[in-house]
Amino acid sequence: MTVNTQPATERPDPRAFGLPVVEQADIPAELRTLVGRVHALIDTVANTTETDPAVLAEAAAAVEEVTDRLAAAPRHQIGTMVRRDLPDGESEYGTITNIVAGDTNPAAPPLSLVPAAGGGVYGEVTLDTVYQGPPGLVHGGWIAALLDQAVGTASSLATSPGLTARLEVNYRRPTPLFNPLEITAEVERTERRKVYVNGRIRVNGEVTAEATAIMVRVEVPE
Repeated sequence: MTVNTQPATERPDPRAFGLPVVEQADIPAELRTLVGRVHALIDTVANTTETDPAVLAEAAAAVEEVTDRLAAAPRHQIGTMVRRDLPDGESEYGTITNIVAGDTNPAAPPLSLVPAAGGGVYGEVTLDTVYQGPPGLVHGGWIAALLDQAVGTASSLATSPGLTARLEVNYRRPTPLFNPLEITAEVERTERRKVYVNGRIRVNGEVTAEATAIMVRVEVPE
């Protein structure tokens, strides 16, 4: 068994896999504002009590018009990555439309995971009713998705990028909406290409869900 949780000497560039890369700093502020507005629209539409057909039809037409205007522009290639600078001077790559942490995905929660002082990663996020399962609670699938993102990021930063081979989630107690969620994850050990990672979600200091995972590091093309 080998144990190694030190960062790779040179982080693989996604361009080695034929994937385009966008610098996080190059994403226009106006696009980020639009992403936030669309997220608010999703939440508003999901919760609206408006029943006037004329009002609903007018709103649908307005959304369709804006969608058609934006659709006329070129789209990102599938698999486009974004390079993010981290506080410790390192950088990380993520899929720009990632459903959990994609910079340009309005359905993604505003989750940012950064290196934690004691090792691993740390992030905070507050979820609204877009992510609701049972009344007032976060959907279990989204809890698993948040933990999957956390363990994957921790594994990538400590070793090298990889894919989830196994994820086991223990739902300790209900996770409420509209409360800051503290998300942490850290590498336990590595065995060749396998990386064993732990993660958890806390609300007001109490663990509501925890995960154990095995990540398999991706081999970089020669």
